[in-house]
Order: sequence, then structure tokens, then C-alpha cells
Amino acid sequence: MIESDGVSDAVPSSQLKDHLTIFVNGKRHMVRGLDAFRPLTDWLRYDLHLTGTKVVCAEGDCGSCTVMIGRGVDGRIAYAPVCGCIQYLLQLDGAHVVTIEGLKYAGGLNPVQQAFVECHGAQCGFCTPGFVVAVHSLLEPSSEAIDACAVKRSLTGNLCRCTGYEPILNAVEGVDRAAVQSVDALFPPETILEEMTAAAREGVLIAAGGRSFFKPVTIRQAVEFRAGNPGCAIIAGGTDLGVQMNKGMRTPMSILSTAALPDWQWLDVSNDAITFAGGVTLSVVQDVLREEIAECAEFLEWFGSPQIRNAGTLAGNLANASPIGDMLPPLMVLDAEIILTGATCERAVSINDFYTGYRQTVMRNDELITGVRVPRPAEGDVFRLYKVSKRKDLDISTFSAAVWMQMCGGQIIDCRLAYGGVGPTVVRLRKTEALLRGRPLDDETLDELQETVLSEITPISDVRGSDSYRNLLAVNVLRRLALEMASGDAGSSKPV
Repeated sequence: MIESDGVSDAVPSSQLKDHLTIFVNGKRHMVRGLDAFRPLTDWLRYDLHLTGTKVVCAEGDCGSCTVMIGRGVDGRIAYAPVCGCIQYLLQLDGAHVVTIEGLKYAGGLNPVQQAFVECHGAQCGFCTPGFVVAVHSLLEPSSEAIDACAVKRSLTGNLCRCTGYEPILNAVEGVDRAAVQSVDALFPPETILEEMTAAAREGVLIAAGGRSFFKPVTIRQAVEFRAGNPGCAIIAGGTDLGVQMNKGMRTPMSILSTAALPDWQWLDVSNDAITFAGGVTLSVVQDVLREEIAECAEFLEWFGSPQIRNAGTLAGNLANASPIGDMLPPLMVLDAEIILTGATCERAVSINDFYTGYRQTVMRNDELITGVRVPRPAEGDVFRLYKVSKRKDLDISTFSAAVWMQMCGGQIIDCRLAYGGVGPTVVRLRKTEALLRGRPLDDETLDELQETVLSEITPISDVRGSDSYRNLLAVNVLRRLALEMASGDAGSSKPV
């Protein structure tokens, strides 16, 4: 054993790199030592002098730092826009980063930049590079039509504080799509794909300045490192950990990456459930659920931004254990299972038994979330999701709710309710569920259960809302559901 790093001697040292291989705008770079623990944007700006990528919020909210990140997938490079400020270099071994500088055409403006100039889509210009990267990604050569709604949804992760959005939207509409080149045309994959793929598959161990980073290539290596490094941070998308590190809230001395684990991106769709592997991003989850559980997919549209969903994983959202985690209430009422893999066994735990306290779970010191099994609602089931937040897009929940019911003849045969933002964990309202069974969802029932609902939650007052406001929402969300059902309205997962 390598005692100091908790890495099994099953990993020959000759197979572990002591550096990262990262491509930027087609050029290969080696990253060693403590540099691996730096944010991508710092490295781009201060080391590579690619200052077009801006940093404003440093927490993935504004999109000024948007870059494209490409990874080898099935013999090609798949690119997606992400927030560079909360990506750390240790996440990017074998990746290709394309910045605003890399999107120049023959040394000049690309069609998106030209449209921004012509439509006066910039004033201070600080946010403009991020907009251009996001728009270029959206408009890459495709025969698929893109309407105004799709444009707005794709830009929810990009904020502008001075121009106003109308000239920006006019600029997008004015882009000559026929002139937009793909990233593959700008950086032919045959020149870098083979080396990217090889680097992405290799194990990495970096120890410097008292800190350690390990990128294992087997589950066994991963769980042994985790067991040997109590308190090590597990990084996949890093959309929450990156914020904590940027803001000085957390400085993990050891970090474990899941990027090279085998079978980390698989998913399985069956008649009764969808199972996602631990590394499946929220964007992929949303794409699958559009066909399989539409209510969840619509709800995910208001989960972060495209840049966040392109990086963050479903497993990471669950492991984060936040009482306002958006996906926790839906999965609780669907009775999802979390698959945990440790050094000696694999086990499945109901998500309803997974959380033990504020940001605490039943995960053991050697376990990883390797899968999430999501049962499908049956035809005729009532399944509704609600989110209340101060801002419609890209905002943390003040309150959220998920409801699953089976009805017969206007009576509730069975039901599950889960609320977020009303306690140290997401709360299953089991007493309220018991009162609802065998009853209609009408005014009389709702009046009778109000006291029970309030007895099951312990909201606090904070910057997002008072405890009394959350108490009011906890009761009124059921009244809204009753009105929707009485009117035959299918309801909506959109923020309320």
C-alpha cells in the first residue's frame, strides 16, 4: 500500500501519471503539482493569457466565464458549454477546452460576434464572450430549427447587467447560420482525439503541498482511496464543490475524481424504471426523461442553467444532501433507489432512507454512488412538481414540493408527499399522507390536514423567505394541486 495516499498497490506506479494533459484551443498543455488544484479560469487568464474568458461571480451564476469543454465519446469529441470558473484543472485531464479566442474565424470575427456588433449586443462587453460561446454552441451546423423560446432557454445561464437582452436576442436572430462552423471544423478531431482519449483513460496521482489528487481507473481503486482518505472530496461535475472552493468555504486536502471510472456514463431504460450511472450529467438525465417522465424533464429546465446541467451529475446532486436540492423531492415520491458501491459489496438504499441529517447520508467511508434507479409513474398516477423561488431562472429554491398519488373514483388510494426547504433535510410528510388516503382532495380534507402538515415541517427564516411564508406555501401547494385536478388542468412544473 502507498500509505500516505491511500492508493492500493494494485495500481502500479508506472501506470499512474503525475500530471494532467489538457488541450486548449487545439494545443496540448501539461499541468503538474499544485497547479492541478487551480480553477480553470485562473489558469487560462494568468498562465495562458487568454483573457477573453471573464470571471464575475466565481460561482457559476453569470456565464461570463462560459467555455466549451470537449471530451472523447464513441470515437468523436462531444462539446458542451460550461462555466469555467467552477471547473478545476484536476477535472479536465484528457479534455479539450475551447475559449472565445478559439472561436475566431481565419483570424477575424465569427458570425456570432459579427451579429453582436451589428445589433449593438454589447456595452461594457464583460459578459459578451460568454454569450458568444453559448450562442455559437447553440447554432453549430444543424438542420434543426431554433425558435425564440429555445434561444432564451439556452441563454438562461448568461446574465447581462447593462445592455438589456433585446439587442442580444436580435443579434442571435441575425446570425448567418450557414456561416457558422462547427468546433470540429476549427479544430479537426483527428489531430487531438487519440491523445485526448488516452489521457482521459489514464490514472493520475498528484501529491504536492500536502494535498493529493487521485483519478482512479477502477471502482476498487476509488473506494480504497476514499477509505484511506477520510474526508476526501469526490469531484464529478464540481458545480457545488467548485463554488465552495472558490469562496474559501472548503479546501479539501485530498480529492478523488470519478472521471476515468469504467461504465460511469451508462443508463438503462426499462418498462418500469430508468437507471442512471453515477457519472450521467443532468443534461443527459433531462434528455432521457423528456421521453420517459416528462414532468421531471420540465422541472429540470429550471434546474441551474445549461452550463450547470452540462457539468453537474444526478449522483452529485443527491450526495450533496442539500435540503433544497431540486431533484430530491421528485425522486423521494417516486421511491427511487440509490446504488452504493464499497470495498466489499454493492447495496441499494431507498432515497427515503438515505438522508440522516443536514448534509448527512448513510454512505460509508468507502462508498460511492454508482447508480440511481428511478421508477416510472404508472399511467393514471398523479405526479406533480412545484418550485418557489425569488427568480424564475437559475435560482435556489425557497420551497419545493413533489406529489405522487393514485386515485380511484375521486378518492386518494395511495400518496407520497415530499417538501424541500422546510427542514434540515427534504421531508416526507408521512402523517399527512396517512390522513389523505381514502379521502378526496377537497376543501374539507385540506382544512383538516393543515395542522398535520405544519407539524411535520420546521422551516427557518432566511434571505429567501420567512418561516411563516414557507408554512403558508406548505399548505397552499396542496390547494393549488386540488384546484388543478378539479379543473382538469395537467398542472405545471414551472416555478410558481
